Amino acid sequence: MRIQDVAILGTLSSLVLCAILNVYNANAQTPPTGEDAKRLFGMWRLVSITTKDGKIEPTRGANPKGLIYYGPSGHMIVQISPDRERKLAGPKPTGEEALVALYGYTAYFGTYTIDEKARIVKHNQWGTVQPGPVDSRDRAYEFAPGDRLILKGGNSVLTWERVK
Repeated sequence: MRIQDVAILGTLSSLVLCAILNVYNANAQTPPTGEDAKRLFGMWRLVSITTKDGKIEPTRGANPKGLIYYGPSGHMIVQISPDRERKLAGPKPTGEEALVALYGYTAYFGTYTIDEKARIVKHNQWGTVQPGPVDSRDRAYEFAPGDRLILKGGNSVLTWERVK
């Protein structure tokens, strides 16, 4: 199985997990309300990631792939795979191959809240593949023409397009 296939399976597994969370944990999270929340609900496909000065984000390449989902129950999930070849020498990845596969890969899930006045969506992580603490991430958001969502955080600008 290719690393890309593993990433696709991971994304599908995560989407199933998010659907389960939306059904079974709807009462555990206060659902987001408001007009922006309604516009945010659903699946978005990654169009691009750049730095704030418009350059290609170096750890992910020119054409990374990704999906982000915001559920009406307040649960979310995101996965972003870098645009680069990841070689596999044998039937199982070596430690070095595993590190290369995960470098620049983003995957986490949890809940989210929206501050419509400040135009901030907060991702409250429950789990992540990134090393370090499980934390919260604030993202400035804006809706753009063409049914697009722009999220800004740190030095990154992520442009998403609604999956229809």
